[in-house]
Amino acid sequence: MTITIRPATRSDLPLIAQLIRALADYEKLAHEVRFAEADLARHLFGPHPKAEVAIGELDGQAQGFALFFHNFSTFEGLPGIYLEDLFVRPEARGAGLGKALLTHLAALAVRRGCARLEWSVLDWNEPAIGFYRKLGARFMDEWTVMRVDGEALTRMGKIGA
Repeated sequence: MTITIRPATRSDLPLIAQLIRALADYEKLAHEVRFAEADLARHLFGPHPKAEVAIGELDGQAQGFALFFHNFSTFEGLPGIYLEDLFVRPEARGAGLGKALLTHLAALAVRRGCARLEWSVLDWNEPAIGFYRKLGARFMDEWTVMRVDGEALTRMGKIGA
């Protein structure tokens, strides 16, 4: 099998939407998918992109993706890459595409002068956790993800206005 990793283009938008929905199904979070493709188009391919997507192909067929964006380490004084989502279709797993997507992002981080590549993983996803550990990833046990969204975000935003 031939593995190809390429940057997504605007014409990949329906594919990206399909892969996001497939990821949500896998994570049992389909009920949380609310995006509009027009928003994805604007934020991925508009004049000021907020994120990037790498498409993973096996023998010319798109089978996975990685959606990522830059963050910043104040302690390092350098940017990093945050991997928001990585997904390979179940029927394509085991062919090396997930590893190829991650190593592509690691190489991109190095080329861009980034200090790190980071992501989150669901605590029940043992196959992914084992896979990431084999690649040298480590848990950040002392850190807990915090989130403000929905009405709480709106209320908090009014305080700071």
